Amino acid sequence: MIRNDTIKALMAEVTKVVKGKEMVIEKVMMAIFASGHVLLEDVPGLGKTTLAMAFSNALGLENKRIQFTPDTMPSDIIGTTFYDESTNQFQYMPGAVMCNLLLGDEINRTSAKTQSALLEAMAEGKVTVDGVRHVLPEPFIVIATQNPVTSSGTQPLPDSQLDRFMVKLSMGYPDEEAQLAMLQNANGKDQMKEIHQILTAKDVLRIREEVDAVKIKEELLRYLIALCEATRNQENIVLGISPRGMIAFMKMAKAKAYFEGRDYVIPEDMEAVFQDSCAHRLFLSGRAKRAGLTPEDVIDQILKEVKKPELLKG
Repeated sequence: MIRNDTIKALMAEVTKVVKGKEMVIEKVMMAIFASGHVLLEDVPGLGKTTLAMAFSNALGLENKRIQFTPDTMPSDIIGTTFYDESTNQFQYMPGAVMCNLLLGDEINRTSAKTQSALLEAMAEGKVTVDGVRHVLPEPFIVIATQNPVTSSGTQPLPDSQLDRFMVKLSMGYPDEEAQLAMLQNANGKDQMKEIHQILTAKDVLRIREEVDAVKIKEELLRYLIALCEATRNQENIVLGISPRGMIAFMKMAKAKAYFEGRDYVIPEDMEAVFQDSCAHRLFLSGRAKRAGLTPEDVIDQILKEVKKPELLKG
């Protein structure tokens, strides 16, 4: 199991540049170790990009960054082939995905066609260019940022794209003390240089195997299914959690248990990650939207309605 001092060391490095957001940092860390991808939604300037770069440095991962704009092409992401006259052969020119950690900035400012270029990479760790498949490095993690859909120049991500993000998180504005620390340290230094590497890519893969090995009793799996089924039969929801989303939910619950130092899941682990792993997968009815409800409101209601299993010791 991961040592508690390792988690603290990772937190300490990332909090050097992201102040007052320990809970978000921990959830991003959990998603990474649960083999998932992360979507960060907030207005510009709250540190989403900084958070992603900090994790890249602390985990020793090769990273690339792509700024999504309306003219970004799928080939910018997955790569392209060109004819090399010196060898009389077609050669593959890798795109931005050929890395361990891809930071996609403002992913919802580009076209749906370009957004969908990430689907195969996020689901299978591979890309297909001109009929030839290219395997991505392991681990492969996407941390994407998006501005609220009410922002100028944005468009909603396709359902299939949203479903491939294990969690959707929001950082929000920092508190007063965090803002004070930011102003006091705003001296023009490149703070990323202060972040020390704590783990390696091999360490990340090893921890992922340990998270995957966390046990879940059958009655807890049935509880998880009941929570997901409730989203499919709720009058305020027109599209509930997919089977892919259900698996992502389970993996995040395992990661939560792992971070608590256990090799087994309890109901509270599921409840702690239900909203972050599932709210972005729900599509509310027009009636619910007019009533001012949010997916988070509906999830809170489901947690109250679905009976929690009573587990016996041993």
